[in-house]
Amino acid sequence: MNFAESGIDMDNNSPLNDKSASVRATDSASNRQASAADSKKSCAESRGFEAYIALGSNVGDRERLITEALLMLQAHPAIEVLRVSGIYETEPVGYTQQPAFLNMTAAVCTSLEPLALLRAMLSIEKQLGRTRDIRWGPRTIDLDLLLMEDVAMEAGELNLPHPRMMERAFVLVPLRDILESGHPLKEQVDQAAALALEDGGEGIKLWNMIKWHNESAHSEN
Repeated sequence: MNFAESGIDMDNNSPLNDKSASVRATDSASNRQASAADSKKSCAESRGFEAYIALGSNVGDRERLITEALLMLQAHPAIEVLRVSGIYETEPVGYTQQPAFLNMTAAVCTSLEPLALLRAMLSIEKQLGRTRDIRWGPRTIDLDLLLMEDVAMEAGELNLPHPRMMERAFVLVPLRDILESGHPLKEQVDQAAALALEDGGEGIKLWNMIKWHNESAHSEN
């Protein structure tokens, strides 16, 4: 797939140096926050739900796989990808004898109920070759539903908010990039992400940035 034709601008594939990563991440986060209110209003007007999804990969072409997953989310007739975080490289957690991960998050607008959205995500995982051989083990792609409006549920198949998201730097740091300013967890996520970066939690570092076409559209309105 030609990413340029699909509305994704990819920067170079090598890790960014610390100075350029910091400046570009700050600028990009500011743009995301400026467009978050517009996207939230647009989602509400379309009678959709705003949800936050974590994406990760540590097998094969990691960056291409998570980008492909984004495109497949966007291609779903009931899902629109509104905002995306930077891509971060992190050390594995739990089962550590495996390659480093690339992780990011995306804010989406969807007309699907939580379980239906989860099943759409699992279908994308399957299409991209996901297998579940080892808990927390290597994977081509991992999609986790973190938050969905003010939904709180424990359904076995799905718990919301995600029960471990506040413990993981690889979730908190990219989630901070895209979480809307008025969200009830915004301050808590910001503080936890800042602490994780300060402590070097999970060896997290900015890898690359994606300019998502919807962010540009919202920022121009």
